[in-house]
Amino acid sequence: MTNTGPLSGDGFGHSLSPEFLHDLLTPLNHVIGYSEMLLGQAEEEGQTQFVPDLTKIHGAGKQLLALLNNGKVQSKAEARPDEASLSRENNVRLTADSHLEARTSQALILVNVRLTADSHLEARTSQALILVVDDIEENRDLLARRLEQQHHRVVMAENGIEALDCLRTETFDLVLLDIMMPKINGYEVLRQIKADESLRHIPVIMVSALDELDSVVRCIEMGADDYLPKPFEPALLKARVGACLDKKRAHDREASLFAQLEQNFKRLQELELLRDSLTHMIIHDLRTPLCSVISGMQVVEGMGDLNANQSEAIGIALKGGSTLLEMINGLLDIDKMESGSMQPDYSLLDAGALVSTAFDQVAQLAAEKGLSLTRKIPDDLPSFQGDEDTLCRTLVNLVGNAMKFSPDGGKVTVAVGLTLDRASLVFSVHDTGQGIPAEAFERIFEKFGQVKSANGGRRASTGLGLTFCKLVVEGHGGRIWVESVPGEGSVFSFTVPIAAVG
Repeated sequence: MTNTGPLSGDGFGHSLSPEFLHDLLTPLNHVIGYSEMLLGQAEEEGQTQFVPDLTKIHGAGKQLLALLNNGKVQSKAEARPDEASLSRENNVRLTADSHLEARTSQALILVNVRLTADSHLEARTSQALILVVDDIEENRDLLARRLEQQHHRVVMAENGIEALDCLRTETFDLVLLDIMMPKINGYEVLRQIKADESLRHIPVIMVSALDELDSVVRCIEMGADDYLPKPFEPALLKARVGACLDKKRAHDREASLFAQLEQNFKRLQELELLRDSLTHMIIHDLRTPLCSVISGMQVVEGMGDLNANQSEAIGIALKGGSTLLEMINGLLDIDKMESGSMQPDYSLLDAGALVSTAFDQVAQLAAEKGLSLTRKIPDDLPSFQGDEDTLCRTLVNLVGNAMKFSPDGGKVTVAVGLTLDRASLVFSVHDTGQGIPAEAFERIFEKFGQVKSANGGRRASTGLGLTFCKLVVEGHGGRIWVESVPGEGSVFSFTVPIAAVG
């Protein structure tokens, strides 16, 4: 006999067309959901006279659901899915979960890191704003009531268009999204959510009937965070909503920390700008009176008739004033180089002559400390283009530092060679000092960057000399670096291209 109705096939439950089965399951889910809710309410309020009848209604609904899903009526003792159905559901669940695992592992790690037990409790119990999207009013109502019992706020949308409008006007913590809807189905709503940078962080739980579980895998692949089968179990609803809200709160905390980091970084930049402005003011406001002090001391020194103590005091004052003036001029030069207003004045230079000029300027200090200055410079090195003044000052700074940190009677060596491609010269300054720890290699080239000396923790410089060297070398198109082993001395090296950089 030909079947002209919604029935087809051999078994009752599996002979229904998908559309007709969906139409049957929807009101049946309502019967189960509302009877379950009323049963819980009756038990809580002590209305025991309603409990038996509500229990029968709820049980009958469950048995009818089993009939439609499994093709047979089960007794109370057998009121569970058959093995084939259970296996199918488990397989789909495992498939969905495998897609979820990689997407949620980082969020779950963040969730597990809690500052205190109280903060964990607060995250689990605080109120959330949840969007429920379903074209059937009773479905929306059931979910909304359950969520409100968990102290969440709920907004409902009856189709995908309305849902997207809600998402763009309010800030939601979670979306419960039905798959089968008119106008725009759940797939398209999910796709638009995950494609929108401002919405993609909101967790989405797909709500589906048992026979739509295969579609859930597709949703997980598209970015959904979990799914909830119809009819939903209250405990399962609470667990999956709670897990997704935990991930959302973890994301919000991470976003808040990142925003705070950005704000702190911006404030740091402002403070650095303020410091640089103060430095600029100091340079221009202190240099003039300092020059007057030095000039006055020189005049007093030249007047004669000074005893030994007076001459010594004048000498100390002049030396200190000259050092301070050198520091101020260094700050001025660094400021000019950083702003780009100090460009190299190129001329043809000889490496040997440049090193000799630098040695002449530090010869007196070397003699006072009993240091030997040596050079290793091949005779066939080519001439190169560079700014003589700033490169000489760079060598003086590096050799002066090497002498300062070398013990009396030590040795400082300057070597010059060619890079492997013969396109640049390499200047290297070797010392026999105490060395520099590896973690300080980058910091010492930063403005005001210093390293404590091993003997007593005294900082031995202003932290400006190496910054000046770095800016000069990089302005020539080269690079500067240090190699050192604590206790075995240091080697500062820099390159200068033979041809001037454009």
